[in-house]
Amino acid sequence: MLIVGPLRSGPSGWGWDAERPLRQERRRVPLTANTRIAAVLGTFLFSTAAVLAEPAFARAAAAKHTTVPPEVPAAQTPGTEPLLANENASDGVAAVVNDSIITDYDLRQRVALFMATSGVKMTPERLKQIRAQVLAQLETERIEMLEATKNKISVSTSEVDRAINNILTDNHLSMDQLKSVFAKGDVDMATFRGQLAAQIAWSKAVDGQYGDEVHIQPQQVDAEMKRLQQGADKTHFRVSEIFEAVDSPEQDAQVLKNMQGLLAQIREGAPFDAVARQFSQNPTAASGGDIGTVQQGQLVPELDGAVQKMKPGDVSEPIKASGGYYLLLLRARYEPAGTKVPDTQQADEHPTALTLERILLPIGPKPPTKLLDGATQAANVLRQHIAGCDSLQELVGHLRGAVLFNLGKMNLAEVSAQMRDAIAKTHPGETTEPFESPAGVELIVRCDAPPPKIEVWQAPKREEVENQLYEEQMAVYARHYLRDLKRVADIETPEDRALKNAKSSSASLR
Repeated sequence: MLIVGPLRSGPSGWGWDAERPLRQERRRVPLTANTRIAAVLGTFLFSTAAVLAEPAFARAAAAKHTTVPPEVPAAQTPGTEPLLANENASDGVAAVVNDSIITDYDLRQRVALFMATSGVKMTPERLKQIRAQVLAQLETERIEMLEATKNKISVSTSEVDRAINNILTDNHLSMDQLKSVFAKGDVDMATFRGQLAAQIAWSKAVDGQYGDEVHIQPQQVDAEMKRLQQGADKTHFRVSEIFEAVDSPEQDAQVLKNMQGLLAQIREGAPFDAVARQFSQNPTAASGGDIGTVQQGQLVPELDGAVQKMKPGDVSEPIKASGGYYLLLLRARYEPAGTKVPDTQQADEHPTALTLERILLPIGPKPPTKLLDGATQAANVLRQHIAGCDSLQELVGHLRGAVLFNLGKMNLAEVSAQMRDAIAKTHPGETTEPFESPAGVELIVRCDAPPPKIEVWQAPKREEVENQLYEEQMAVYARHYLRDLKRVADIETPEDRALKNAKSSSASLR
């Protein structure tokens, strides 16, 4: 995780500048090793639902579509070969960082980890891109680990166990389910534990180096709360980001291509937070790119202008700002404090007819308890990612064996009592809770659009502001710390070595 401060503009009380991390105006615990790492892979994705459920319909669908991985040509360009199941050899070198080797197996495993938890559809070109981005992340991670080792920082098994338990608790998963996800993706649990351990070690290194230097004074909190109050009459935005730095003009085209590739993955169903955790180079990557709430005019003009044109749920095109490119997700929009919410925001709570779509997980009548529980859990995970009817076909396609039916406009008096009761608990655009029918486990999606929801900004509490100021100062220190380490790092890939050898041979011939 390369730490680069996002951009803001304008004065901000106690010394706002371009290196300050974006403000998260909500309660956050001060940065410690455990609280930083708990969010690293804190959300498992709907694409794992079929794995968690392991229902008969998923196994049958998988059997029908089993394919043999294509043979890799001998002259395949490094980084473009397909991921092969059970490929455990570690005899290749992906990169050398300060004499520390990152093996091809390390790289394959981290790519597999991303694939297992993102649901991204792989093409040869996309795999090549993801491998390059994951390798860059591994190189940075190795620099951090070497620094932690130099400072005699260790991470215990129990610390990693606690981080995993936090993730399982947050996502309502069991360890067996987590292992099942990884087994289906050919991911070694040691890969996951190693990533968590590296994040914990780097957090400890930053805390050990700078923790004693950060002291938030009451005057700082007073100034920040005053600034927030002065902006209460402005629109506020809850935003998430993915950032990749452009360190030289020669990198611009490649970074833009990388960001366009990430945007394509998100539009094909990869959750924004999962992509941010794996590839964003800002410290917000640990929380899925969430930068919290910012007010109108608080971001630099390029980002501020884009956010103001977006609707909640929109993801921007790549935006070039000083330092690199951004993808932004607008999570929510808040009107100025004191805005009156009109009564027209209330929807019709008792419709007589609705346009509906039906999702069926066909496990049949009276299934075994384990199968029913698994299918219900799969449906619950899927339900969390449904946002209306527009993209249902693609979304349901990620859950093997699930079937989508367009019911059209239905008179609610004519549907089954079970379906009617489930719909009665929903609002426009929402999806019912999973329910069991003779055909299997079902979800019903309402296609009527909800009225525009108006939310009003509320000022954060003093404790929230103090916690956030602490985080921001620590993030600035961490950014400079890692930047200095990268400047003196010696990183070499096989491609670099081949280029050097070619130049050396050419010089000898002369």
